Amino acid sequence: MTYCVAMRLNEGLVFLSDSRTNAGVDQISTFRKMLVFERPGDRLLVLMTSGNLAISQAVRQLVSDHIDAEGASIWTVSNMYEAARLVGDAVRQVRQRDARALEEAGIDFNVSIILGGQIENERCRLFQIYSAGNFIEAHTESPYFQIGEAKYGKPVVDRMVTPEASLDEGAKCALVSMDSTLRSNISVGLPLDLLCYETNSLRVTRFVSIDHTNQYFNMIHNTWGQRLKQVFREIPDPIWSESVDGSLKESPPELDSQSKPVRAVPPIALRRSEDDTTQSFQTLAEQTDRSAQRV
Repeated sequence: MTYCVAMRLNEGLVFLSDSRTNAGVDQISTFRKMLVFERPGDRLLVLMTSGNLAISQAVRQLVSDHIDAEGASIWTVSNMYEAARLVGDAVRQVRQRDARALEEAGIDFNVSIILGGQIENERCRLFQIYSAGNFIEAHTESPYFQIGEAKYGKPVVDRMVTPEASLDEGAKCALVSMDSTLRSNISVGLPLDLLCYETNSLRVTRFVSIDHTNQYFNMIHNTWGQRLKQVFREIPDPIWSESVDGSLKESPPELDSQSKPVRAVPPIALRRSEDDTTQSFQTLAEQTDRSAQRV
């Protein structure tokens, strides 16, 4: 499995991917998921993949080499939309060739792709391509995409990422998101590829490959955990004396009709047994009282 996240910010684009691939707990390998298409001064495109590794590699190779019927390729298209269309076409070609054989072997056709970059004077754009070859584009309201094991790193990105964030802030948020994923899922692992693209640079300006020796990522890992614990401790404990209307009670709360839990009704046989027990206790108490009065 893998985890990739990309952000479209006003200053440019942020891309982060892990490199772990596994086919079981004893078949873990390292394959880099980020591929860069760069012609300095003309275009910079970044492709990240997740899903079946064989499918991903086939799509990447087709995207790199393919020239469509009109003579266009990833190296010559005039805008990012056409680049995304070419990637979608590559996915469909691989599906047409391999999907049936995979299905017969009990394997789903599973691939997800993020494509982002800038071509000539066009603005930076970011796309997510699905396993059917169709795609969507990131906009101001949803300025990021995730593929792979996205659920663990999503909350921090939801809270922190806006188009106004700087590239450094985006990179920091992406790394925190990745650290949260690494912490909770063993199918995602180091090394990481982090690329930040500055609008209109049309070349790679900031890139780093991160392994276990990277001091900044180790600082993120240690500091984020410590700060979470600190913030958690600073949050007040639950107030059990608060009424439904928000006011505070003077004494510990009693269970009233608005605060009682929903209770299951015991079976009839059990209720009869409980009633008999209650009646027995009542009878014993009455006999004890009569005995005390005679004495």
